[in-house]
Amino acid sequence: MPKKLLLTLITATWLSSATYAISKDVNQMTQDQLNVLSTVKNMTQSFHNGDLSGVMRSYETTAAVAFEPGAITTDTSKIKEAFQGAITLNPKFDYAGHEVIVSGDLAIHIAPWTMQAQMPDGQKVEQSGLS
Repeated sequence: MPKKLLLTLITATWLSSATYAISKDVNQMTQDQLNVLSTVKNMTQSFHNGDLSGVMRSYETTAAVAFEPGAITTDTSKIKEAFQGAITLNPKFDYAGHEVIVSGDLAIHIAPWTMQAQMPDGQKVEQSGLS
């Protein structure tokens, strides 16, 4: 069975058997969902302020981060290095909505984003993705 399909089946099974809250509308989010959204907003503001420590405080010490599809790392030094590289570009992030799913002590934040930045040589950088 392909890994993606297996993950999809596990996720679907988990969600169907869990007590969870899901919302895209900030006005209808539970307090737990609002806490997750607050963490994301604080992390984003830390990026905007060039505050690597603030960005890192948004992540668990055992976080797994995928900077590219299929390239997941749990190495804190690599995560810091990648975020520091992003910070040097003075990124500005915008989100096209937030979806937050909370089940027990686990949460998933899903949001399409765009980022505008500038390379040291002045070249503009624009990226987009889904977090």
